[in-house]
Amino acid sequence: MTVPVDVRPDDLPFKRRAVLGALKRGVGAAAVASLLGQDRAWNCAEAATPGVLGALPLPARAKRVIWMTMAGGPSHLELFDPKPKLAELDGQPMPESMTRGQQLAQLQGQKLVCLGPRFRFVKHGENGTELGELLPHLGSVIDEVCLVRSMTTDAINHDPAHMFMNTGSQIAGRPSMGAWVTYGLGSEAENLPGFVVLVSTGQGRSPQPIAARQWSSGFLPSRHQGVQLRSKGDPVLYLSNPPGVTRSRQEWDVSAINRLNGQQNESVPDREIATRIAQYELAFQMQASVPELMDIRGETQESLGLYGCEPGDGSFASNCLLARRLAERGVRFIQLYHRDWDHHSLLKEELPRRAKEVDQASAALIKDLKQRGMLDDTLLVWSGEFGRTPMSQGNKGPVGRDHHNKSMSMWLAGAGVRGGVVYGATDELGYAAVEKVCTVHDLHATMLHQLGIRHDAFSYKFQGLDARLTGVEGANVLTEILG
Repeated sequence: MTVPVDVRPDDLPFKRRAVLGALKRGVGAAAVASLLGQDRAWNCAEAATPGVLGALPLPARAKRVIWMTMAGGPSHLELFDPKPKLAELDGQPMPESMTRGQQLAQLQGQKLVCLGPRFRFVKHGENGTELGELLPHLGSVIDEVCLVRSMTTDAINHDPAHMFMNTGSQIAGRPSMGAWVTYGLGSEAENLPGFVVLVSTGQGRSPQPIAARQWSSGFLPSRHQGVQLRSKGDPVLYLSNPPGVTRSRQEWDVSAINRLNGQQNESVPDREIATRIAQYELAFQMQASVPELMDIRGETQESLGLYGCEPGDGSFASNCLLARRLAERGVRFIQLYHRDWDHHSLLKEELPRRAKEVDQASAALIKDLKQRGMLDDTLLVWSGEFGRTPMSQGNKGPVGRDHHNKSMSMWLAGAGVRGGVVYGATDELGYAAVEKVCTVHDLHATMLHQLGIRHDAFSYKFQGLDARLTGVEGANVLTEILG
């Protein structure tokens, strides 16, 4: 059937009742209201896209997650994990007993030499938590932060390590955590995706690429895939209508297309048809909501100064401010990537620049959420995809550190996480986590726990198996870091 472009939705042969019946499966109520011209004065909860879990098995301390990913692998040995013994052994051979038979990324077969920390550490907060001098702003809020010094991962190359951190598997095609969370809990965002991704790039040399598969929905329904918003220029490609196409005419087109899709779905039920209906509606709504969201010129000078950003600059600081705005609008999972932390060389020269790009804004996000009463139900996570070796790389020039999976540091804040706490420890050279070792699956289990989800009972049938974000190897909720 061909639908003329000048026909109004009510002139089409499909009746309003049939459309509502076709759209009721997983479609945001606000989008339906807009498309059909109904009253939009509904509250956020009524307009929310529901998840599959319904009543949650655990008390939910977190309503949403903001995950800040430092892509490239920041060095914990300069930022979070002070090692006086490593400083003492600077330039001396690495003890062979530590590295014999171990997996190394690009130092395999080379002479391994200790590289002492390039920057000093400073004590902060009531408990005197030591942080690298490059993170003074984070130090000012350290009593809100749980610093995990015993994190480990299974991967030592960038893409598999990102995949493992995001999905719990190094194999591409698994759902990312944001997809799992929106699948289980849905979203309270009326006219925005439930899972949003923002990417910024440091003013460095050669940032590693970030592929869209890192926020994939995998085998979950595709409507749970993350949506990347560009923080500079047009936030979404093709967001604006072409010349000659008015919003009302587009509304008619979308309504007609969705009526046809709804009729097809009634005769041949298919979750991807339902997804297509929902995505048409969401895209239509985003044409109005996204420009307003991304325009931070209405923020106060005090707020812009807190984060250290300017409207439209595309920085990590701007993305942190946008993350707060997304959280206020009900987005369930927000992931911020900041690239160019891959310091195989020029560590002393480049690391201060990356730290300066993120330190103030990361701390500002904690302060801003707290003063708005949102830190209590917003879970903040700050991590890379792996750590860095205590051995030097590039001994003949400006030195750096290689990829490392046996030790890394990260931090969490908000949503019932205990502040001012240091969890776990590495050995005296920072080579391996030795106390309260934390795995990626443990991290995922803990995050799900704070969202009210039992990780070992949250699964999806795939290829005959009950697939879980935390895998089948076993995972532990880090109860010691929870209040």
